Amino acid sequence: MPTEVNAPRISKPVLGFFRRIARGYFKRHFRAVRVSGAKRFVAAGAGGGPLIVYANHSSWWDPMVQVLLAAELMPERQHFAPMDASALERYGILKRIGVFGVEMKTARGAAQFLRTGLKVLETGGVIWVTPQGRFADARERPLEFKPGLAALAARVKGGCTVMPLAIEYPFWDERLPETLLHFGQAVRVAGEPANEIEDRLKVALLAAMEELQASAVARDPAAFTVLREGRVGAGGFYEVGQRIWARARGRRYQAEHTALVREERG
Repeated sequence: MPTEVNAPRISKPVLGFFRRIARGYFKRHFRAVRVSGAKRFVAAGAGGGPLIVYANHSSWWDPMVQVLLAAELMPERQHFAPMDASALERYGILKRIGVFGVEMKTARGAAQFLRTGLKVLETGGVIWVTPQGRFADARERPLEFKPGLAALAARVKGGCTVMPLAIEYPFWDERLPETLLHFGQAVRVAGEPANEIEDRLKVALLAAMEELQASAVARDPAAFTVLREGRVGAGGFYEVGQRIWARARGRRYQAEHTALVREERG
C-alpha cells in the first residue's frame, strides 16, 4: 500500500518573512526586476485549476525569482517547489514555505515527486519546477529535461496548465544587472503520453527563452513591466563625486547612467 501523502504545510509568518527577504535581496543586488507576459500567468491561475510553472535554470537566483513572482502576481494561492532532499535538510526553514524534499536520481525519489506533486495540485497549490535539473546557460541548446515534469503533468486527472517561464540576468547600462522574466504561451495538457507532453513543453520554453533573449539584446525597458525597483547609480566615492559635480553645475543629480549620458550629449 502506498504511503498517504499530504501537501507540505506552509507557515504564513515564515513565508511572509521570507518574501520580505527576497524583496530586499532584489532591491540591493539588481537594477530592477522586469517581467513580460505576466497577464498570461495570472490568467492561467485564475479559477484555482492545476497549474505548473517551469523555468530554465541558469542561476542561484531562480528560486528567489519564483518566491517574488508568487508573492507579487499570485498571492492568493499557495506555491510549492521540489528540492534535493539532502540539501533541504541543511535549510530546514524552507520546508515552512512550501519546499518539499525529493531524493535525486532514485526511483523512490521519482515516486516521491509524483505523489507529492499530485497532492499539491489536487489541493489547489501551484508547483514551480526547473526541469533541466542543473544550472545551464540560457543559450544552451538543445534543452534537456529530467523526466519528472512531463510525468507529473500526464498524471493530473482532468488535465492541467503548464506555464513556461524564461529567466535572464543581463547587465544593461547600470552597475547592477537586470532580472528579466518572460512568461510564454501556456500549454494545456489533458491525457497525452508523457513523451509527447515533454516535446510540447520544450518547444514552449524554447520559444519563451528566444523571445526574452531578443528583448534582452534590444535593451528596451518598455518591453517589460517593472515588478520591483532596485538600486541605481555607481555607488561609493564615485557617486559622491557625481553628486558634488551636479550641484556645482546647478543641475539635479541623475543616478541612472543612461540619464547622465543623455544629459552630457544634450
